[in-house]
Amino acid sequence: MDFHELITKRYSVRAYKPDMVEDDKLLGILDAARLAPTANNQQPFQVLVIHTKDREEELLSIYHREWFVQAPLIICLCGIHGKGWVRRDQRQYLDVDIAIVMDHIILAATDLGLGTCYIAAFDANNARQILSLPQEVEPILFTPLGYPADEPGIRKRKNIEELIRYEHW
Repeated sequence: MDFHELITKRYSVRAYKPDMVEDDKLLGILDAARLAPTANNQQPFQVLVIHTKDREEELLSIYHREWFVQAPLIICLCGIHGKGWVRRDQRQYLDVDIAIVMDHIILAATDLGLGTCYIAAFDANNARQILSLPQEVEPILFTPLGYPADEPGIRKRKNIEELIRYEHW
């Protein structure tokens, strides 16, 4: 599908079929993460692929929605502190890099007929403990990954005139 069709088709999936994601599709999605641009090409991230089968209860302590563990896989994007690019004024770009990587994952999954949902409102302490993360590694974003068992609803978006400015504020 072309790019505009892809970004129009993407939605936040909140119901998943139990069907396993094929290895070649997962590898393609993970490669999209690897190819994502990051500031100064530092790639200050790690992708954790988590199988949900028989781990539902502990994974629900990270994010308390039943649909979070319906998908056969969960992807966690972790940032590695001290590895990301820092601008001269000390603005750190780790979160920006992670967001770009997640966008690549989400769009690659959509292109392959899979569903995702961008999750930032999770229990970071529980995630850190369950995933055995080292101190310098921070869980930043999650998404379930699987085949959708729902249909997209109506998505509200602002009109383009409300979002775009030219030349100055």
